[in-house]
Amino acid sequence: MPEGDVVWDTARRLHTALAGQVLTRSDFRVPRYATVSLVGQTVTEAVAHGKHLLIRTGRGLTVHTHLKMEGAWRIEPAGGRPLRDSHRLRLLLANSNWVAAGYQLGITEVLPTAREDQVTGHLGPDLLGKDWDPVAAAARLARDPDRPIGEALLDQRNLAGLGTVYMAETLFLRGVDPSRPA
Repeated sequence: MPEGDVVWDTARRLHTALAGQVLTRSDFRVPRYATVSLVGQTVTEAVAHGKHLLIRTGRGLTVHTHLKMEGAWRIEPAGGRPLRDSHRLRLLLANSNWVAAGYQLGITEVLPTAREDQVTGHLGPDLLGKDWDPVAAAARLARDPDRPIGEALLDQRNLAGLGTVYMAETLFLRGVDPSRPA
């Protein structure tokens, strides 16, 4: 599963390619959203919260995606070569300059921006986000002091974006056994 830094970088690349541009193509290859079209809408921003990607439009809609274990976004110049692995494509968003293609996305949905809290409100502060608050994260970790620290660090409700690699490496460097109580 991609760590929060990979998701953060993906959001930055999506923002660079899509923000401020009018969508000329949108293709949702998820049955529930197959008829949704965002063509003509301007992307205002693409941001990450933990491991969740949020692409917002000027009409108050958010495309929420999550890479899960195998998902990835590819961004290529518009008018380039045909899409690869199109059977794995779940979402395509394009403007006159760029094509952003989401492959094997674990979550793909559209919701009103005002209701984003329904998909990210349970998450703790984002390690790479503007809302990062180490005091709040520490307080969340301390709520269940008997829980193994490795588990507590991976719980996205405590702090969002940390995955197994960073949890294990950080604890190893600090000489802390992951099974030790938080």
